[in-house]
Amino acid sequence: MGKQEDFVLRALEERDVRFVRLWFTDVLGFLKSVAVAPAELEGAFAEGIGFDGSAIEGFARVYEADMLAKPDPSTFQILPWRGDGPATARMFCDIVMPDGSPSFADPRFVLKRGLDKAADLGYTFYTHPEVEFYLFKNVPEPGGEPVPVDRSGFFDHTAQSKGSDFRREAITMLEQMGISVEFSHHEGGPGQQEIDLRYADALSTADNIMTFRTVVREVALGQGIWASFMPKPFTTHPGSGMHTHVSLFEGDQNAFFEPGAQYQLSRSGRQFIAGLLKHASEITAITNQWVNSYKRLIGGGEAPSYICWGHNNRSAMVRVPMYKPNKGQSTRVELRTIDAACNPYLAFAAILGAGMKGIQEGYELPPEAEDDVWSLTDRERKSMGYQPLPKTLAEAITVMEESELLAETLGERVYDFYLRNKRAEWEQYRGQVSAFERDQMLPVI
Repeated sequence: MGKQEDFVLRALEERDVRFVRLWFTDVLGFLKSVAVAPAELEGAFAEGIGFDGSAIEGFARVYEADMLAKPDPSTFQILPWRGDGPATARMFCDIVMPDGSPSFADPRFVLKRGLDKAADLGYTFYTHPEVEFYLFKNVPEPGGEPVPVDRSGFFDHTAQSKGSDFRREAITMLEQMGISVEFSHHEGGPGQQEIDLRYADALSTADNIMTFRTVVREVALGQGIWASFMPKPFTTHPGSGMHTHVSLFEGDQNAFFEPGAQYQLSRSGRQFIAGLLKHASEITAITNQWVNSYKRLIGGGEAPSYICWGHNNRSAMVRVPMYKPNKGQSTRVELRTIDAACNPYLAFAAILGAGMKGIQEGYELPPEAEDDVWSLTDRERKSMGYQPLPKTLAEAITVMEESELLAETLGERVYDFYLRNKRAEWEQYRGQVSAFERDQMLPVI
């Protein structure tokens, strides 16, 4: 065993850990967990813990069901919300087949494979997500509307606010688990919050997002409220996104930074943006994977609907933030489509794949959008070449079905399952009769 495994085994004794939760993620981004006793962990490091892969969304067919979860010792953390008494810890797992080979259905492996390809070209991929979500007083009854915990707005400071109490406890818990938080504040909608995680390599960030969603829900439940990352829970209030800042580094140098270039943005940075734009429609089914995601994307405001980029332009799909003098290392690109209900492993793999394609193929970056894209007419947008993003999950699926980039990035197993699952979601949604239809038609027809 290596040093990290030894450290974990020592920590189990020193911290009186009685249970270790092994975490992994299914293809749709839902967290899975199996608890093992500390005595089993040495064997888990060596061989993994067996489970029935056919019971997990997208993992295996019945006749190839046996799979193993192998814990990654570098992700060992004590779970702070378990309270006093014997401690509980967690580790993320890589999923492998009985012969020890990686499972091609494991989203974590999909991202690791993409990161390895970038590393072969000398790049490390960093991400920094700004996660938005709502806090509700309760889980609404079926057909009912949730009640926000407050009526505050963007950056509001409200005395004895549920939101600020919540954010303080959630951030304390995240930092106890080694997840650094950069900012937190009330967002634009009633009960809507934002917590921004500090930038890290993409694999660590994806693990951190899975932990973040769990911590947020645990803290909310502990305070008698409910947290939701649903992209658009209200018709009339803003949706919740996960604007994500990305950058590539070559060793210690930011590959997106070039002193004296326009916006200090290097050729590689421009080509990366061009890759995001060219493949934007293809990756939308991954970055915005739910029927509800498209209610946010067509809603205006901070959510982009058109494929364009701009310097410090928050109406554009891709934004190049303002350059800070003498801070070349912070040069980055912000993707504004993505929402926090995605599978972060697959989303980061798709974003990296699109951007790297731009660099490898030498894509040219189109002119930037200098206007508020939302304020333009359809004719003006068309004349400027701003193509619309998919307007529904059905449109996004259709584009994804033709995407060689995603077939290669996700691998055949994940690509095929994902498409089948999303087609089924759309068909189920399409057959639903909505409250809108009843309200509009029953009184008059």
